[in-house]
This record gives sequence, C-alpha cells and structure tokens, in this order.
Amino acid sequence: MIMNNNIKGFHHFAIKAQDFERTVQFYQTLNFEIVHSWSLPEFTLEKCVMMKNTQFDCFIEICDSNANFPTQGRKRKQGDPYVENALLHICFIVNDAKQAYNEAIQNGARALSDKETLELKNAAKKITVSNSLVYSPNGEVIEFLESVVF
Repeated sequence: MIMNNNIKGFHHFAIKAQDFERTVQFYQTLNFEIVHSWSLPEFTLEKCVMMKNTQFDCFIEICDSNANFPTQGRKRKQGDPYVENALLHICFIVNDAKQAYNEAIQNGARALSDKETLELKNAAKKITVSNSLVYSPNGEVIEFLESVVF
C-alpha cells in the first residue's frame, strides 16, 4: 500500500563524526565529494558537509560531534565503544566486494566481514548475494554488495 505519492526518492543519510576531518577523508576515498558546507550555531553545529558520490546520485551528510539535534540513541563520548542504534548499516553497490573491502581497510576502515556469499531464500524465491562489511573510521557499518536483482 502506497501511503504517500509525494515521496520522489532517497536523498541522503546523516552521521555524526567523532573525528570530522578523518571521516570526510574516508568518504572521499569512496568517491564522495563535498558539494556544500555550513554551520548552525543554534544547534552547536560548527562543521557540516553534504557530500555527493561522483558516480551516482547519492549523498551523505557529515556533522561534527558537537551537533545538537535529534538522533538515535545516546551521544557517544570520545573513547566510548560504538553505541548501537536504529541505523544498522550503509550499503553501496560495488563490482567486487573483496576489492571494495580491501580498499576500505587501506583507507582506515576496520575489518568486520571479508567477502562472503549468502543465500536469501523463502518458499518462493532464492537470491544469492555476495558482500563484505567494514567499520568506517567513525564506527558505522558499511556493506559492499555486489550487484544483485531483488
């Protein structure tokens, strides 16, 4: 059931970066470029950027760790382990999940799951997917999914 015909598509996801510069640099290695930057003193936001992937129409918003606006979970303090919240992972379609995994590790990501192949099946259909997962330098989980048709 379609609830809202006004929605035209997905635009961006936003993250709060513990290390703003390092996080921006990491996403630049994933072909994102800064298309706009700003500050909002009324939300204690000193630095924020909108980044666009140079290969496809996808955006990410990266805010500094002092940003004071609605979010999931509690604020993560410096040195705290990653705090689980409603965002499970960020997924990018790739040609080669193993290559994307290796490149992400070389650019500061931490290992989570090397390339694996999984069968997603139900009574009517089986779909085989190949993916890999890393923790970005900021802590969010990034999935690299080889092209698949659902």
